[in-house]
Amino acid sequence: MKYYGGIDIGSSTAKFVIVDAVGRMVAKTKKRSGVDYGKTAEELREIVCIEASITPANISHVISTGYGRENVPWSNGKMTEIACHGKGAFSRFGEMMTIIDIGAQDSKVIHLDDEGKRTSFRMNRKCAAGTGAFIEEVAHRLAIDISELNGLAERSKNNIELGSFCTVFAATEVIEKIRAGIAVEDIVRGAFSSVTKRIVEMDRVDGMLVTTGGVVAHNPYLAKMLGDAFGKEAHIAPDAQYMGAFGAALFAKEQSEKENS
Repeated sequence: MKYYGGIDIGSSTAKFVIVDAVGRMVAKTKKRSGVDYGKTAEELREIVCIEASITPANISHVISTGYGRENVPWSNGKMTEIACHGKGAFSRFGEMMTIIDIGAQDSKVIHLDDEGKRTSFRMNRKCAAGTGAFIEEVAHRLAIDISELNGLAERSKNNIELGSFCTVFAATEVIEKIRAGIAVEDIVRGAFSSVTKRIVEMDRVDGMLVTTGGVVAHNPYLAKMLGDAFGKEAHIAPDAQYMGAFGAALFAKEQSEKENS
């Protein structure tokens, strides 16, 4: 049996996925990216191989992607996150779609046609607006764990707005909301609403709306808010946080097969 790997070194979290000869995900793992991406990559490879009951020698081909993709010296190639998220998501849904990937440092809107070919994309790099970093900063200022955010947002009964475009000003604004007596759940929902607004400003949605990334994986209510804002049902991709690594593994499989055909 042949296996193929995809490693996605994000600015916050690194993921490794292994697929088999038919493109089925057989193992996955993740950990904080840390400050030594090369070391993190080695540790992930070791862990994911244990999970799959194989050795690194059993992995025929590896593609790296993400912020730290250049820091994986033993990969057989590199692909952009945009290509990999598109590849992974299309393999799951197989139709015309718009993918919204919310990452720690940026957000992406990716358009695919009904053959899975990318027609256009947009990226948001305006400070932390519309990204996971913005949400993490709000959680930090509220002194709550990020795992609590989704439940709090769901319980909110009031719509408030956070107008800040970056974490620095957002921190001040959150403190002002607390001082004004605004409920924590309403502030959290306001943060989700702010992220949603920034993404809606980025681009349109054509076809199915698919969301990927760790932010929506842990905060499905945010995906629902995106769907409501665009007037479409928002589908959270299976293994949403691993979608980039999964797409990279599928590219690894394709490239290996071409080289050996």
